[in-house]
Amino acid sequence: MATALPVTFDDVHDAAARLNGIAHRTPVLTSRTLNSMLGAEVFIKCENFQRIGAFKFRGAYNAAAQLPPEQLTKRPS
Repeated sequence: MATALPVTFDDVHDAAARLNGIAHRTPVLTSRTLNSMLGAEVFIKCENFQRIGAFKFRGAYNAAAQLPPEQLTKRPS
């Protein structure tokens, strides 16, 4: 039986729109050595090339961009 994914295509599309012009477009590279070792073609997304050098930037920005204005100004207790 197929299980519904928690993230839909529309979710990904909407996140990409929010990140447009914010996140760098990072390359996807391959490695002949890694491909040979695994017997498969492996694609490596180089999120470490983001300005802050972290792959979690896209998710963090996407989450923050969806917060209502009153939550953006709220300070933790």
